[in-house]
Amino acid sequence: MAKVFFISDHHFGHKHIIDFESRPFANADEMNEAMIEKWNAVVGTEDKVFHLGDFSFLNRDKTAAIVSRLNGYKHLILGNHDRGRSRQWWLSVGFDEVSEHPIIYKDFFFLSHEPMYMNKHMPYVNVHGHIHGQKYEGIHYFNVSVEHWDYTPLTFEQIRDAVVPSEEQS
Repeated sequence: MAKVFFISDHHFGHKHIIDFESRPFANADEMNEAMIEKWNAVVGTEDKVFHLGDFSFLNRDKTAAIVSRLNGYKHLILGNHDRGRSRQWWLSVGFDEVSEHPIIYKDFFFLSHEPMYMNKHMPYVNVHGHIHGQKYEGIHYFNVSVEHWDYTPLTFEQIRDAVVPSEEQS
C-alpha cells in the first residue's frame, strides 16, 4: 500500500544554506546527493510526497534532473523561495501537483510553507517548514524542515502519532 510523506526546505543547490543552518556537508553537490539518497531510501515509486516548499535554487534543467531522480508522486506547496517561479515552471520540472496556497489534508492538518496562526482552541495541526532548525512549541505545529529529520521525509503516521493524543489507557 502506498504511503504518504512530508518534508520541506531542501534548498537544493543553495551553497549558503550549509553555513546558515550548519548542515553537515562540504558543498552543495554533496548535500544534493545525500538528500536524494535519504529521500529514495524511504519513498517508493508508488508513494506520495508533499514537499512544503523551498525546494531548489538551481536552474530549470538542474532542478528537473533532481526531481526526476526522486521517487514518488510529488506535490509541491510553494515556499517563499519558490514563488519567484510560476506554478507552470514547477510543473514543467516534474512536480505532479503544485499548490500556491496552504491546503487541508485529512480534515485536520493544514499543510503550509510558513507556520500559520494557530491557538489552543483550534482543533487542527499546522504541518509546515520555513523555520528550519527552529521549532514552535505545542501540539498545533509540526515542523518538517529537513534539519529536524536528518534530511529524510516523514510518513503521515509519524506525524499523526506525534500530534494526535492516544485514546489508549495505560
